[in-house]
Amino acid sequence: MTDPIPIHIAVEDFLSEMVLRVMLKQSGRQFAVGACMGRTGFGYLKKNITGFNKAAKGIPFLIVADLDQTECPPILINKWLPVLKNDNLIFRIAVREVESWLLAHRKAFAGFLGIRESLIPSHPDELEDPKRVLIQMTARSRKRQLRESIIPAPGSTAKIGPDYNGALIYFVQKHWDVQEAAMRSPSLSRTFDAVKTFQPVYEF
Repeated sequence: MTDPIPIHIAVEDFLSEMVLRVMLKQSGRQFAVGACMGRTGFGYLKKNITGFNKAAKGIPFLIVADLDQTECPPILINKWLPVLKNDNLIFRIAVREVESWLLAHRKAFAGFLGIRESLIPSHPDELEDPKRVLIQMTARSRKRQLRESIIPAPGSTAKIGPDYNGALIYFVQKHWDVQEAAMRSPSLSRTFDAVKTFQPVYEF
């Protein structure tokens, strides 16, 4: 039996954290997750990515950020990390948000909401605003608790519902299959491949 691979993760929010934890678990590799850093938006990741890159010499890091309105992943990566990337740093981009990775498992997400699978977009990486589309899909659900959790309350200035992350974290934990979702999301497929083939390199 091989020794577990220690790895730290850094994310924008709690939903992204669960996505990475489930991804590592479903990778078929033995990862031992240490610290989870961030959870406060992209600003923290952007500010600290150089430090994570240096720290990766001692322990691997897995970092995922949303592409949002940046043109493409290479532009964002080069802008945030203009220096040589350490081999132990897995820095990947969700196109355009991590919500697209959830929508990519169409059958499971349709079942979660209780709507027809045909209503879920076939190519979620091509969506300009996956979060907005996900909320629109939830509005079609007959499950009141999900609607109240995910959709902003009428008159609210919030962009998401009061338990948006909680409801979607439950979906990721109980229903999301990374391999299935990766078939419809190229950015997820690249990230999952990077995790499955990762081999740490230590300097002595």
